[in-house]
Amino acid sequence: MVGLDSAGGSRSVVGSDSAGGSRSVVEPVETLRTARLSLPLITPAQAADLREGNRHPSFAPGFPRPDDIDAASLASGTPWGPRLVVRAHDGLVCGTAGFFGPPDQEAEVPEVEVGYGLVPEARGRGVASEVLAALLALADEAAVRVRASVAPDNAASLRVLAKSGFTQLRSTTPEGELVMVRPVRTEHG
Repeated sequence: MVGLDSAGGSRSVVGSDSAGGSRSVVEPVETLRTARLSLPLITPAQAADLREGNRHPSFAPGFPRPDDIDAASLASGTPWGPRLVVRAHDGLVCGTAGFFGPPDQEAEVPEVEVGYGLVPEARGRGVASEVLAALLALADEAAVRVRASVAPDNAASLRVLAKSGFTQLRSTTPEGELVMVRPVRTEHG
């Protein structure tokens, strides 16, 4: 059974767990909205356009960056996929953000990786923090732990992650990025 909540933030899908009981899994909806942004999921057609280098009038200068094209390659129709970052005041796409796929249900605590990137003119304005807050609210609603990889010399992104509750350093990637983890947040914790 699927239902969309009145705020448009998420939908609940009732299914069965591994023990045969029923559980509600919260999945993100297609478009998230914040005070200044719209975060629609990247559609397969948009992903193809990005990979093919097609420019659109709705792209901010500098979009897409190589990381945006990489993010588009993860678009698969799943609600846990990459999103465009669209500024409400001018309708321009200024980056991408989102999850790298559905939560790992095999882990003791379901976990998902998040990423974000913005064109230079959108940086330093709180946009990354606003985007990350919207994505983390969805993960919290689904009781999913979130991890992010960041270059150790990316001071701005490290500040965004720290401010957003990424307090645990888990490891480093083979490329030398730090893997930061944000514990599951609940209403009571």
